[in-house]
Amino acid sequence: MKALRFSSFADNLENLTIEQLPDPPIQPGEAKIKVVAACINPSDVKNLQGNMSATTLPRTPGRDFAGLVVDGPANLLNTEVWGSGGDIGLIRDGSHAECLVIPTGAVSPKPRNLTFEQAACVGVNFITAYAGLFRCAKLQEGETLLVTGAQGGVGSAVLQLGQTQNAKLIAVDRKPLRSERFVGLNLLGYVDTSQSDLKEAVKQITRGQGVDVTFDCLGGELFEPVLSTLRQLGRHVAITSVGTRRVSFDLLDFYHRRLTLFGVDSLAITVTDGASLLSSLAPYFEAGRLKASPIAKRGTLDNARELYSYVAGGNSGKAVFSF
Repeated sequence: MKALRFSSFADNLENLTIEQLPDPPIQPGEAKIKVVAACINPSDVKNLQGNMSATTLPRTPGRDFAGLVVDGPANLLNTEVWGSGGDIGLIRDGSHAECLVIPTGAVSPKPRNLTFEQAACVGVNFITAYAGLFRCAKLQEGETLLVTGAQGGVGSAVLQLGQTQNAKLIAVDRKPLRSERFVGLNLLGYVDTSQSDLKEAVKQITRGQGVDVTFDCLGGELFEPVLSTLRQLGRHVAITSVGTRRVSFDLLDFYHRRLTLFGVDSLAITVTDGASLLSSLAPYFEAGRLKASPIAKRGTLDNARELYSYVAGGNSGKAVFSF
């Protein structure tokens, strides 16, 4: 099979090569997937650059995929599947190859109304959003939800999921509003933090009430302002910290408002855990209530450096390998 490989870490992606490898054998309790489509996430780029401490080398990268079961238990053969995990591409070979081996517990049938390419673009973004919003913050019907990094992959997924609960949505980002990112969403308000003070803007939008849940896809210097927008018993979900790892906040205010802080690390979600989350998401996609992230670039493994460079440049829209 043809696969992307890297045996060292490098910032400039020169460590990324294409190799011909034997098809991976499977063990009892495993299934072999013929990969039909696989997307490239920013975390895949960071993996090549050495920012994932768990990664063992040499390795095939790639966390998200959609494909067909071609070997394994008879009842799974020819099943169209989708998947994502924080272990594949790091401690087990990933999806940027023609074949992938996963535990049978990680086999999750993809929604029939999604193409393989669309299904491959759901993974990391939506399982992170689902885990933070429902497993941790336990968003309730009609609550007010604020999302930072709202025009990014995870942020836009959080907003979509929030709408399934009829949440009152406030989108926050560090750039002007691009309306095409929010088609179909009923936004209560949008805040461009490069132009407005977040706390004051949210105070006006909510008429001084604050929000119930904040899903912070940026962190860093925005962490404390975001925390300040929460009302009593508010819940804050953090998934990263851009710019600085250390943040501060008023601890007395924190406990007087009885706030809760959740940390969500998508790398801790194994491909088997991811299958469970994707199975929970599938009915929403099948009902048309969720839409996969838009695709901006397509290519084959021969275009790997071009597609990886596109993602490394922070461009919007997914880059996808089609096999």
